[in-house]
Amino acid sequence: MLFSRLNRKKAPAEAYDRARLEPVIRSSICTGEKVAGFREKETGRFREVSLLRSPADLDAFKQKYGITDEIPTIY
Repeated sequence: MLFSRLNRKKAPAEAYDRARLEPVIRSSICTGEKVAGFREKETGRFREVSLLRSPADLDAFKQKYGITDEIPTIY
């Protein structure tokens, strides 16, 4: 039981600069592929963090960064 999932502690949410970055989902118009990441508010540059293959992936992204609000989608 040393490596049991029941014994794992929840990791604290990772921090990101909320003043400079906003969480967004980038979706491809052609393929429908979705990627979660952060967009710089000043430049609009997107930094991808994780590929979203299912709603569980989105939930994991939100939990990892402590996001509770709805995340906008950009194309």
